[in-house]
Amino acid sequence: LVGCHRHIGNPQQHLYLAQKPLTFWRQVAALTEYPELMEQPGIDQIFPKDTQERAKLLLKDIGSVGAYSHSKGASIVRKHVAEFIEQRDGYPSDPELIYLTTGASGGVQLLLQVLIAGPDSGVMIPIPQYPLYSAALALYNAQPVKYDLNPFDDWSLDVDAMSRSIDQARSNGVDVRACAVINPGNPTGQCLSYQNIQDLIRMAYNKRVVLLADEVYQANIYQPDTRPFHSFKKVLMDFQSSDNAAERDIATSVELVSFHSISKGVSGECGRRGGYFELTNMDADVEAQIYKLASISLCPSLQGQIGVDMLVKPPVPGTPSYDLYQKEVEGIHATLKSRSERMAEKFAQLPGVQVDPAQGALYLFPRVTLPKKAHEAAKDKGKKVDEFYCLEMLDATGICVVPGSGFGKMPEEETGACFFRTTVLAKETDEFIERYGKFHIDFMNKYN
Repeated sequence: LVGCHRHIGNPQQHLYLAQKPLTFWRQVAALTEYPELMEQPGIDQIFPKDTQERAKLLLKDIGSVGAYSHSKGASIVRKHVAEFIEQRDGYPSDPELIYLTTGASGGVQLLLQVLIAGPDSGVMIPIPQYPLYSAALALYNAQPVKYDLNPFDDWSLDVDAMSRSIDQARSNGVDVRACAVINPGNPTGQCLSYQNIQDLIRMAYNKRVVLLADEVYQANIYQPDTRPFHSFKKVLMDFQSSDNAAERDIATSVELVSFHSISKGVSGECGRRGGYFELTNMDADVEAQIYKLASISLCPSLQGQIGVDMLVKPPVPGTPSYDLYQKEVEGIHATLKSRSERMAEKFAQLPGVQVDPAQGALYLFPRVTLPKKAHEAAKDKGKKVDEFYCLEMLDATGICVVPGSGFGKMPEEETGACFFRTTVLAKETDEFIERYGKFHIDFMNKYN
């Protein structure tokens, strides 16, 4: 089945996606797993000196990958994460406010557990949204407070509408405590503008909500000149330089949790389960509870932590591994960008399909306007029209994508339009485009 695993961002999945692991990552991981390799004759012919030096540096702090680390994660890795954040944003970062986690999702779930006090607690989530958030809120018996992204304005945030949603939810007895934002977006592939993030931070300040910034796709940026990635941490800290005293107060008042992961970007190390979050302006008593909750699980996977170290401290110019590392990273990034652009270009030529190239992340989220008869056929089968369309695609082509309703984005009643998400990861992109195009034309002809 061509592209049958296009529905999930799992780059190194065998056969269907098969993105090659970054050599530097795997070499350091191998040496930390079996340090005796570094004592073997001829080791320098197999493992570059900088991979051995990194492994020794990590092992000096960790001891053994088979032992527990500190519950926040190994101190050396948290130090390197702080240095990465400082270099990215230009503002200080405290390793003691950084927690290594079992993927970003482990961190998200931990923070939600801390934030949720009972069934009246609410968290704002975007629509469309990555289902981790709605599923976790259901698991913890809390209220999702949904806000819609604008499909006709690069899936931007309507901050005024979000503010009204908070007011309405609170008037209905929901204690809105936090707002989750995915940037770059999943499934929508947008990069939020600096101004949009600023406006949201102002709203968080005025409404007293914690911001949860899911930034796991920050390395997947395809239009850096027009839509660069802006971290929430940097935009928040930039309020310090405002001429307005009230605005300067925002920089030290808004509570922010920023998440990152080794699963996305160009590394694609999903199975290694590594990630981190950084706390900014968090109340000390709340931070103590976060630490207590993290301690229940003892520590995240050591190889996941080592993956985080590779993520935030890659080879630098002049080191033995740099040239190969840079070649691999640039090759993966260029391939993802090219696939996104090619797929968007071909999709947009099909009748009833609207889609723009992704600004970031690993996905496209096309808008498809379907004929009235397709809606009637879906209703006869007891399915939403986007589910019906995606199942017909699966039967006809073997391609598995996710209907928009799977992300909370329901079909539009007024226009008959619906959405689906596909990744830009599969090797057989041209074959996927051809098969999907033929299916769509046949589907439209059948139901017109």
